[in-house]
Amino acid sequence: MREVISTTRAPAAIGPYSQAIRCAGTLIFTAGQIGIVPETGEFAGDTVEEQARQALKNLREVLRAAGADLTNVVKTTVFLANIDDFARVNEIYREFFPEDPPARSAIGGLQLPKGAKVEIECVAVV
Repeated sequence: MREVISTTRAPAAIGPYSQAIRCAGTLIFTAGQIGIVPETGEFAGDTVEEQARQALKNLREVLRAAGADLTNVVKTTVFLANIDDFARVNEIYREFFPEDPPARSAIGGLQLPKGAKVEIECVAVV
């Protein structure tokens, strides 16, 4: 069983992929979210903090479209253009996952879509 999840409250896919997929009725796999404001199609700002905050808001909206929220997240992957931004992204990440944060991997030194400074994806269970 596979269901495509889509919402206009997060940026549309910029390629041949879905914003998220629900499978087996309980697992949600999201595509990576970058810090683009869906209403404008522009980055929320130039700083990694602004982009991380917007990426997490976008992730939250994709999960909402699937009937879930950030408390359902069991694993995230954070992709960073510059690994030196790790601590700054952590401060923003903590705002969205204040208690019992999910498992996480972080990878740096990457070229991200549209020149983003950060991209975040997750797996959630409902």
